[in-house]
Amino acid sequence: MGLPSKLKNMNLFNDGESLVGEVGECKLPKISRDMKSWRGGGMNGHVAIDQGLKEDAIDFEWKLGGLNITTIRQFGITNASGVLLRFAGAYQRDDTGEVDTVEVVIRGRHEEIDFGTQKPGDDTEQTIKTKWTYYKLTVNGTVEIEIDILGMKEIIGGVDRLAQQRKACGL
Repeated sequence: MGLPSKLKNMNLFNDGESLVGEVGECKLPKISRDMKSWRGGGMNGHVAIDQGLKEDAIDFEWKLGGLNITTIRQFGITNASGVLLRFAGAYQRDDTGEVDTVEVVIRGRHEEIDFGTQKPGDDTEQTIKTKWTYYKLTVNGTVEIEIDILGMKEIIGGVDRLAQQRKACGL
């Protein structure tokens, strides 16, 4: 029997700027596929056809306490990959004490900045929704997932799943 590796602490970096003490939470992207049902002649059932990433797979939501000018100034950036975000998390097992280092690097741009309710004396926070074009998940120094939408790359566990498609398209 073992205990799971749980998030014990984290930080977020926005274009290299540490948000330690400011970042309240991060909702890491839900990596999901757009699967379409298909049943053709001679088939006794449906098959799920993979059509790439789901639209909501490119969402990254995060919250900051107070006001952050850097994020505000990035809003409306014209480059689809113009903002670099890096999540750094320390996940620990309570049975062994072993710590896993988890890093998520995202390039994209902000879709929404929600300043929330402003009331003197109350807690304030910004909720930012960022749409990514590049995503990389690294665990203990090993790249587990790397997706570059604009570069048509999808590497999972070291396997480039779009290499043959890029070749067929002359890319």
